[in-house]
Amino acid sequence: MGAVPGVQLAHAGRKASTQRPWEGHAYVPPAEGGWQTVAPSPIGYADWPAPRELTADDIAGLALSFAAAARRAVSQGFEVVEIHGAHGYLVHEFLSPLTNTRTDRYGGDLAGRARFLLEVVEAVRAAIPDGVPLLLRVSATDWAEGGWTMEETVEVCRWAAERGVDLVDVSSGGNVPQQRITVGPGYQVPFARAVREQAGVRTAAVGMITAPAQAEQVVADGSADAVFLARELLRNPHWPLLAAHELKAEAPWPDQYLRARPR
Repeated sequence: MGAVPGVQLAHAGRKASTQRPWEGHAYVPPAEGGWQTVAPSPIGYADWPAPRELTADDIAGLALSFAAAARRAVSQGFEVVEIHGAHGYLVHEFLSPLTNTRTDRYGGDLAGRARFLLEVVEAVRAAIPDGVPLLLRVSATDWAEGGWTMEETVEVCRWAAERGVDLVDVSSGGNVPQQRITVGPGYQVPFARAVREQAGVRTAAVGMITAPAQAEQVVADGSADAVFLARELLRNPHWPLLAAHELKAEAPWPDQYLRARPR
């Protein structure tokens, strides 16, 4: 009740062909049911085999594949579409100089490294109705020397907003194993605030946001326009109902749960 279905579209790039996380998350070679991975540059993740470097034609086809996936999702009733450009997956691999050493138009300076993302944004935006919100998930920093930076994130998010992104879902990290992350409650909220204020686009904050009052404060002080939850909802699927009660807000309770509603 009070919810709409959304879909997140992603390509795992060099981090594909792996076991399920709860089975070890190790690389699965083609001989054991895996496949040849692809990426902007032939640089393997950790000790996994190097991916095949994508050609310019491959890249153009992938942007069209994102658009086709978005079109299918909307046709089946999804009302929100998000492009996953974070956590070391394919889009992020193009953005970071640690994983993109290309010398063609899809590499080099920031405009070159951002080209694939912007082509995906344009293709997806053109494939879905104007009224369907388009979200973009980004990693604000690689947390690694010589990697993707907060300043680059702000600039690329500004470009993405100009091409039709309605909200940026701001996370961080995940691209390289040598990352050094400083973790704590709400540790990524400042990234969402920086993108919101400097890129002029709506943002969502994520990362160790677990308490209702904490989430409320993020929105109330202007750090972000929304808070996205993942692990906390896995731990407690009823968190939104309990948060609404704690914050003295109205929330639609399913009829089956009404007898458990706090008074």
